[in-house]
Amino acid sequence: MEIRICKDSFELGKSAAKYTAASINSAIAEKGVARIALSTGASQFDTLAALIKEDVDWTKVEMFHLDEYVDLPESHVASFRKYLKEKFTTKVNLKAAYFVEGTEENRKALCKKISEAPIDVGLIGIGENAHIAFNDPPANFDIEEPYIVVNLNDTCKQQQVGEGWFATVNDVPKQAVSMSVKQIMKCKKIISCVPYAVKADAIFKTLSGEFSNQVPATMLKTHKDFTLYIDSDSASKLSLPIVW
Repeated sequence: MEIRICKDSFELGKSAAKYTAASINSAIAEKGVARIALSTGASQFDTLAALIKEDVDWTKVEMFHLDEYVDLPESHVASFRKYLKEKFTTKVNLKAAYFVEGTEENRKALCKKISEAPIDVGLIGIGENAHIAFNDPPANFDIEEPYIVVNLNDTCKQQQVGEGWFATVNDVPKQAVSMSVKQIMKCKKIISCVPYAVKADAIFKTLSGEFSNQVPATMLKTHKDFTLYIDSDSASKLSLPIVW
């Protein structure tokens, strides 16, 4: 585990994008192709904006999407597949892009596709309640399926409202299709970009606490190649020794 603290989200995004691009290029050099997993949300804006400017042969890259609300149309402002298409997949020429659509048919298809080969690099965000993908506490660390249907808790729903995706908590869908924790942990390399003061509590609990499914992001600390990017705001509560 490596922790890199940047001045702000902009600097974090540039640094993380450079490291991510180098990791993708390393996978391409080794085997001719790379597979990546991408998260979404406001915390990933600067990283994705910087990543599309990096020198990567995207025609050799397959992208897998982490999560999407159940039965939310792509036209909705909160749709994460809409987000990725607008901010990433229309900006680079990928070999393939596999989106979570929030349906059972699509979930089963993704489970099959992602199991064909390992994910080389996963950009895995951490939520305000320390969720990874949409695995809210208490997260299921044991389920084997690559993509699962999960129930969203109130803290998670409030985050979506706070980021401006929905007007009220009642407008947030109750369920989502999410990459499972076990599948996330199968990524060869995990890079987490977690800026902003609203993430300070989650970062504090993740780094100062013991392993627990009540703080799902603590699972990331057990990964053999995990790099955490935080900024001065998200690092603001770190006063206790870091546990790993």
